[in-house]
Amino acid sequence: MKIETERLLLRKMNKDDYDALYAVLADPEIMQHYPYPFGEEKVRGWIERNIARYRIFGFGLWAVCLRDTGEMIGDCGLTMQNINDLIRPEIGYHIRRDMQRRGYAREAALAVRDWTFETLPFNVIYSYMKYTNIPSAKAAESWGCHFEEEFEDDINERTRVYAITREEWLASRK
Repeated sequence: MKIETERLLLRKMNKDDYDALYAVLADPEIMQHYPYPFGEEKVRGWIERNIARYRIFGFGLWAVCLRDTGEMIGDCGLTMQNINDLIRPEIGYHIRRDMQRRGYAREAALAVRDWTFETLPFNVIYSYMKYTNIPSAKAAESWGCHFEEEFEDDINERTRVYAITREEWLASRK
């Protein structure tokens, strides 16, 4: 599985991606809206869980690589998440700090959104984040999502949920 955009290549991640992914998930600034930055074991587990997701679902978080060089700069993809007590398809992304604010998260998420609606039967795709994570909320809006709901939870205190429907996606393509 590969998805290509103008500047990016999204591909299945593998164990060789550890160093590149560690640079993203262990960064305290990038992970400030998570309970904690990841250590070595958590990053390895992240890769293993996504490899398992590819096998089980046919999708997961994919390595986001620069198309010109192949350098991995983060991850983006579709996972099934528990969002307010419902299992929902969710697009998530993490981009290395020095590569942020260049539109890579938006470009990758747009590609995943289009792949999802073209390939899978989901009628709604979600993105959720801690209520203080304004950059992720803006990124979700940039690829077509609208605010759906906010709920209290034990991990984020309050979680904001954004969504785009298949009908909204189809209308945006006209």
